[in-house]
Amino acid sequence: MMMILKEGIIGSLKSVYTIAVIVIPLMVILQLAKDYHILNKIAEKFTFITKLFSISKEAIVPLLVGLIFGISYGAGVIIQSSKEGNLTKVDLVLLITFLVTCHAIFEDTLVFVAVGANGYILLGLRLFMAILITYLLSKRLSQKISIQTKE
Repeated sequence: MMMILKEGIIGSLKSVYTIAVIVIPLMVILQLAKDYHILNKIAEKFTFITKLFSISKEAIVPLLVGLIFGISYGAGVIIQSSKEGNLTKVDLVLLITFLVTCHAIFEDTLVFVAVGANGYILLGLRLFMAILITYLLSKRLSQKISIQTKE
């Protein structure tokens, strides 16, 4: 019984260490990107997303933050942008839809690769599904909005 307990504790500590080695550097990079406004510069390269999902230009930074750094941090940026009045209700719905499906692409992928998953398949499927679901929802919402404005 003691051997099982000892092996469980050692295995758990190794897993926590592996995750910490991945997550801590990513959090440092996040803070540096925030402090030096690197995310705003990166967001300028992704304006094609506004056309694909029919979202405002202001929605790109929260989307990229959630995609790269995780849903918790992305949610904080989304809430702040929403309070500032930069995001429409459609922007919010589409951002949340995308991020629920695919968030923290580097962190999550690396964590799952560390425990044996195929990173390419995991990343590819997550991105594909997020883009497909969000695109279809954006088209549905734009149809609904156009019908309402005609009435």
